[in-house]
Amino acid sequence: MIVSQLVLIRHGQAHCNVAGVVGGPRTCTGLTGLGRRQVVLTAQRLAAEHSHDPFHALYAGPRRRLQQTGRILAEVVGLPLAVEPGLEGPRHGDADGRPWHEVKSDFGGGPHTRPDLPWATSSDTWNGYLRRAGEFLTQLIGRHEGERVLLAAHGETVLAVHTLLLGIPAGTQSGFTVDHGSITRWQLHRNRFGDDRWMLDRHNDTAHLAGSSEA
Repeated sequence: MIVSQLVLIRHGQAHCNVAGVVGGPRTCTGLTGLGRRQVVLTAQRLAAEHSHDPFHALYAGPRRRLQQTGRILAEVVGLPLAVEPGLEGPRHGDADGRPWHEVKSDFGGGPHTRPDLPWATSSDTWNGYLRRAGEFLTQLIGRHEGERVLLAAHGETVLAVHTLLLGIPAGTQSGFTVDHGSITRWQLHRNRFGDDRWMLDRHNDTAHLAGSSEA
């Protein structure tokens, strides 16, 4: 029996993604036209699902690209949107707005390369972000036991969920691809003995986005 579900939607393509810059809270300017189309297609797919197996709550993080993604989902699916600071994603500190290639050159790789060191002045460490996000996600899951919850999230939030529910050790160098507009779904199953087990139903599902890159 499926008890709870956590469905994560990575935001659509954003201007910061196209520019290759770190899209922190100071410099995120929201979704591109393609990004909006990606989210509309995602929302339409979820609306069909919602009609026979309703979602109970919809959350988005505070950055503009997440709020825009959340508002599109809310309008199509028909749920109120709650903006949740716990879904803000990594804190980039002085890297906010800088080109990613410069940040990575200065740090010697991406944030995961040296996961216990900040990748810029006043930034998170990668493991620190995963711990903080995991603590929030644990609270959110407890808050919505027995419900289906929809999240407009950063790719890093998807990684944090996987780290939490798969029990991935700190410092692991392997990872997951998370595309714009993709659907990732976790389900809490309960067997006849009352034992609970989180199971990954799908990861990075983009079947609904076929043709979305066309102008």
